[in-house]
Amino acid sequence: MTVGVKICGLTEERGLDACLEYGADWVGFVFFNRSPRHVTADRAATLLRRMDGLSMMPGRVGLFVEPTDEDIADVLATVPLDILQLYTTPERAKAVQEQFGKEVWLSCPVSVAADLPQHCDVNRLVIESRAPKGASRPGGNGLALPWDLTQTWQAPSPWILAGGLNPDNVAEAIRLSLAPAVDVSSGVESEPGVKDVQAVRRFIQAAKVD
Repeated sequence: MTVGVKICGLTEERGLDACLEYGADWVGFVFFNRSPRHVTADRAATLLRRMDGLSMMPGRVGLFVEPTDEDIADVLATVPLDILQLYTTPERAKAVQEQFGKEVWLSCPVSVAADLPQHCDVNRLVIESRAPKGASRPGGNGLALPWDLTQTWQAPSPWILAGGLNPDNVAEAIRLSLAPAVDVSSGVESEPGVKDVQAVRRFIQAAKVD
C-alpha cells in the first residue's frame, strides 16, 4: 500500500507547486498566528487558486488550534478546505465534524505508548511527539517520536505520523512505525515557512518507495 504524504505549513507558490508536481496527497495551511507558517485566509485562497482546473488534486487541509466555530467559519467562507485538522479535545473535534460536515483530523501529541488513543470519533488521528514544556505551539516543533512506539498499536482509525520527519529519515520512520501516512513541515524547509523544492521532492519520493 502506498504511503500517503501531507506537506504542511505552505505559505508560498513554489512550495505548493512542488507538492503538485511531485504528488503530495494533502497540502496543509496553518491558521494559527503563533506559527511561523501562519497564513491568512486570503493568502491561502490565493495559493489554492493555483489548483483550479486540475483533474486530480491533493486534499486541502486547514490546521487550527482550539478554534471557535466562528474561527473556522471565517476561514471556510474564503478557503475551500476539504479537511479540518484540529488541536483540541476529542469531544470538541467530534462537535466540529458534526457542525461543519467536513472531514476532521485530530492531532494527538504523545510521549509514551500509553498515550496512543484507543478510540476515535473523527476521520483520522495525527500522531506526533508532545510539545516540550513552555513551547508556544502544541505542534510543529520538529520533535520526533520513538518510531517503534506505534508498531503494536491497534489504531482505532486511519492515522498519520508527524514530527521530526525529513527526506533522510522518513523511510526509516515508516518502516519502524508502520505508519500508513506521514506529515512534514519544517523538515522540507529552507527557512520557516519557505519550502525547499528539492527537499519536498526527496521527501515524497522517499516516503512512497515500496
